[in-house]
Amino acid sequence: MGLYSKYIFPRILEWSLGNRMFDRHRRSALGEARGQVLEIGFGTGLNLPHYPEAVMRLVALDSHTMLAGLVSARIARARMPVEQAQLDASLRLPFDDDSFDTVVSTFTLCSIGDVAAALSEARRVLKPGGRFIFLEHGRSEDARTARLQDLFNPVQKIIGCGCNMNRPIDRVVKESGLIIDRLDRFLLPHAPRVLGAMYRGAAFK
Repeated sequence: MGLYSKYIFPRILEWSLGNRMFDRHRRSALGEARGQVLEIGFGTGLNLPHYPEAVMRLVALDSHTMLAGLVSARIARARMPVEQAQLDASLRLPFDDDSFDTVVSTFTLCSIGDVAAALSEARRVLKPGGRFIFLEHGRSEDARTARLQDLFNPVQKIIGCGCNMNRPIDRVVKESGLIIDRLDRFLLPHAPRVLGAMYRGAAFK
């Protein structure tokens, strides 16, 4: 990891995604999480205070650790036990089939290189009837904005350390074999339209 991706970009994420507006969206998205939970793309742990009491254990998975001191402090304050795990280059999750009641992804599907493989793995480790909960930004429903997203996406991937602004999140979730039964589409107020198209929902196995 370079200096920018290791130290600067995580602080940009903290500043941009760690405010009251996103806290409300996180609480809304995570409200139905329960049991044994796997969070893919744990980042700096901004979801931790918003998990409900029905969550018994959380496995926090990421490809690398961001701002380790801050993450450790947040884990120490968490209500539930939290186990950290790292994803290796194989992209296969280090868990048995049907291991989790809930899998969570927030602001993560935009930056995974092989998102189809990642979602296939998420489906594999979910128990039958388990829930995949997501809160993501992605492709706009407005055709003009979507064209601008396609135009600016190569630059966004550099600035955002691999983040894609134009992924159709609902489509990639459905293509994994997960069945979406709740989906809210909305625009973030005061955000650039190319970055403000949001997907908040849940799917089941």
